Amino acid sequence: MSKWLRNYSGITLGAFLTAVALNMFLIPNKVAAGGVSGMATILHYLLGWPVGLTMLVLNVPLFLASVKFLGVRFGIKTLYGAAILSVVIDLTAPYTPVLTRDLLLSSLYGGALSGVGMGLVFRFGGTTAGTDLAAAIINKLTRISVGQSLLAVDFFVIASAGVAFASAELSLYALISLFLTTYIIDLIQEGPSTAKVFFVMSSRAETVAGNIMNELGRGVTFFQGRGGYTDQVREVLLCVVSIGEVTRLKELIHNVDPQAFVIVADAHEVLGEGFAQIRR
Repeated sequence: MSKWLRNYSGITLGAFLTAVALNMFLIPNKVAAGGVSGMATILHYLLGWPVGLTMLVLNVPLFLASVKFLGVRFGIKTLYGAAILSVVIDLTAPYTPVLTRDLLLSSLYGGALSGVGMGLVFRFGGTTAGTDLAAAIINKLTRISVGQSLLAVDFFVIASAGVAFASAELSLYALISLFLTTYIIDLIQEGPSTAKVFFVMSSRAETVAGNIMNELGRGVTFFQGRGGYTDQVREVLLCVVSIGEVTRLKELIHNVDPQAFVIVADAHEVLGEGFAQIRR
């Protein structure tokens, strides 16, 4: 399968899953979890407009404004992602069953499934326009960060839903759904933590490195660091190991230098020798 076909297939699948999440869980229960889909849900119940078409109408001025203020850098994938999601939402709405009327279940499952769908869209290089573009425009005009702008726009949509539906409870459930969607998107984008990164500062760095290579069979990279307080130059070791090797590495370091300073961090994706291979 060509890269082009794989990318657009992935974007289409992601848009389909997002549409299912909206039609099956969120829209029927008035959970407007931010974004253009949230605003379209509000207008759907206030004015009777179809959600998909409303999303497309709202995205057009956003896209045109983004071209004016940000330049043509979003490309055909953004247009395709926004259009296919809008079309699929309206086409599948009559045939999608509503599995639950419980607001908590709807928020959780709708948020999770939306996160999977949106994560796939982003992973294959697309977007669905919406509040991402609005946040980028606000950032360009006001210098407020994109993250803060996105949070402000989504909060406005959720607060508007609470007012429109006369229910603060619905806004609270929408927040749950939004946070879960964001978390799942990051998980799909970055993947679960599959390895650990060790930064080791030790007075016996050479011995620690030798034991790591001999006993664990893992590579080690040396950096030269200088203590800000002591002004002493010291070697810093970088080593990446699998989850199952974490305890062994900690014991190995402790046995060589109990006073070593060690930082352990998550590595969501490791490519290269000893781990997954780099794929095109």
